[in-house]
Amino acid sequence: MEAAKARQRFAFEELFIFNLRALARKKKWQEQQTPVKIEREKFAKELGKFKKNLPFDLTRTQERVLAEVFADLEKEVPMNRLLEGDVGAGKTVVAAAAAYLVYLNGARSVLMAPTEVLADQHYRTLKELLSPYGVRIALHTGTKKEKEGDEFDLWVGTHALFYKKGDFGKVGLVVIDEQHRFGVRQRAQLFKKAQTGKVPHILTLTATPIPRTLALAVYGDLDLSILDELPPGRTPVKTYVVPPHKRENGYRWLGEKVKKTGGQAFVICPLIEQSETESLKQVKAATAVFQNLKKFLPHLKIDLLHGRLKSTEKEKIIQNFREGTTQILVSTPIVEVGIDVPNATVVMIEGAERFGLASLHQLRGRVGRGEKESFCFLLTESEDPKALERLKALEKEQSGFALAELDLALRGPGEISGTAQHGLSELKVADVTDQHLLKEARDAAQNHFAEKC
Repeated sequence: MEAAKARQRFAFEELFIFNLRALARKKKWQEQQTPVKIEREKFAKELGKFKKNLPFDLTRTQERVLAEVFADLEKEVPMNRLLEGDVGAGKTVVAAAAAYLVYLNGARSVLMAPTEVLADQHYRTLKELLSPYGVRIALHTGTKKEKEGDEFDLWVGTHALFYKKGDFGKVGLVVIDEQHRFGVRQRAQLFKKAQTGKVPHILTLTATPIPRTLALAVYGDLDLSILDELPPGRTPVKTYVVPPHKRENGYRWLGEKVKKTGGQAFVICPLIEQSETESLKQVKAATAVFQNLKKFLPHLKIDLLHGRLKSTEKEKIIQNFREGTTQILVSTPIVEVGIDVPNATVVMIEGAERFGLASLHQLRGRVGRGEKESFCFLLTESEDPKALERLKALEKEQSGFALAELDLALRGPGEISGTAQHGLSELKVADVTDQHLLKEARDAAQNHFAEKC
């Protein structure tokens, strides 16, 4: 009994100190000033027109989050907000509206994505949404760079933005997508290129849902907005776990489905080449699956995408898939975020037990983006009851937030992308699935901080 009490006390103290550090970082951030004054009321007419002309209606959640972001932009203290959104919840349009308001106020924006595939997707979407209003948009990646001397209002790119010659001019907003894939030093380097010496507003996007109580602990120095409502018209993706003896039937069904409906499909594999490593013996390499599928479904146009291809090759393969020339795309998890093809209605995931629930949910989110009935098949050779329990959860649950709660309970916080670099690995005693203790420590830290500061 005494040992349990002592453990609880140590756990509380760990979380208490963890929260105090976050609050200290937040206070330091609030001492910064923004380089540009943003006014919203002055441009109410333009913002109203932008919203009215969108090809879809904003959800109530998007409207609420947009109001939170606009309110932050009007302050002199720079925004430092994390926008968590489930797959397909519409984070990009929030970033677009924020960048448009910054543009109307005479400043520039920068959007940074972790991969060329995702940067290219953002560039296409933002160009479609903002070009009609005169916003000049540049794409800057390892393989694509705009001509020097050209003027732009919004820069979209990868880490190549860090090494861009010259600076960006007067930057009012930096949007960082999937920030856990960027180091703290890299982000600081980007701010230096904002020229003014002051800190621009920061909006961080993530499609990796983190349970709210854990997010408040991990990202205590950021303000939190959550998009958990999907746009109307999205159909739930029917999800099935497929055992080894049904694999061939699954691929046969896939061929018939694609041929009959004119839809398209993804087949996702964890590795590029066959591996001799014992622990990876059962994982089907993308190259081997690609060759097998071509033999099995010779009447269909099948292509292969992986990270080791040259950027120009990747681009061509993705373009062919977008245009419908390719019917089945065999790929490594490079497509986890960034390829939006509404005509794709089936995703088959090989070696599904090797992925976390968050990654599987992301991959499933590549389909179900139109109104057509969509399917996700989780192929596994595992007979481990725990692994099968995790996969079965996807059959029942469509919410990324509910799945994140489950992953946290089953596998711990280390499996939630991005939490490791925020110091959770330092916690030796505290159990971060204990929501009551998380809240208690957070409240105590806030009260203590308020008294001392």
